[in-house]
Amino acid sequence: MSSTVPNFDAYIFSKQPNYHEPTVRQEFAKAVPNLRTIVVYCYDPRVIEIPIAVAEEFDEVYPGTIVTDVQGNKVASSATLFEVVVAGGRAVDALRSITVAQHLFGIENIVIVHHTYCGATSFTPDGLIEAYKREHHQDIAALYERASISIGDFATSLKYDTRLVRESKGTPKHVNIYGYVYNTDTHGLTKLVEDKGLVTANP
Repeated sequence: MSSTVPNFDAYIFSKQPNYHEPTVRQEFAKAVPNLRTIVVYCYDPRVIEIPIAVAEEFDEVYPGTIVTDVQGNKVASSATLFEVVVAGGRAVDALRSITVAQHLFGIENIVIVHHTYCGATSFTPDGLIEAYKREHHQDIAALYERASISIGDFATSLKYDTRLVRESKGTPKHVNIYGYVYNTDTHGLTKLVEDKGLVTANP
């Protein structure tokens, strides 16, 4: 087996000849021109239809179609909704993705979805912390905010997460933030939190 590391620089925008960051950013915005909504939800395979339900709720296009150029390269998408998939749909793991999406595309809505019978409802922060001490000999008590580790009450967890996103410096003030519960079996969405963004002339 060869020990040579492949050179992937040809696939990195910032390493191309005549790279100009502002221009590349504008081109990215054109690639997904109508992106409006980010949905944050759990990686549980039982709830893969959450983005479809959110797209219907917000009149978005998902999954949309991929646009290719004459060489067959994938260059754009008609989707207007992006996914951020994290454990329990907890917002703490989505903050950087929200900031990057705003920088590249601009966004209007952030939808945080927690779902029924989620694995994150099966344990407590103390239970997880103690298990890690016992099984992995690591003290992670100070690693995460306890309120972001598990889900003990949907209203509480969604209020915490929407507030966390709102208070993040990486969240633009004009963005609307919503918190929903998704029923794993019926596929229904129930809105528990609505936090409208500031209306500005130039968001």
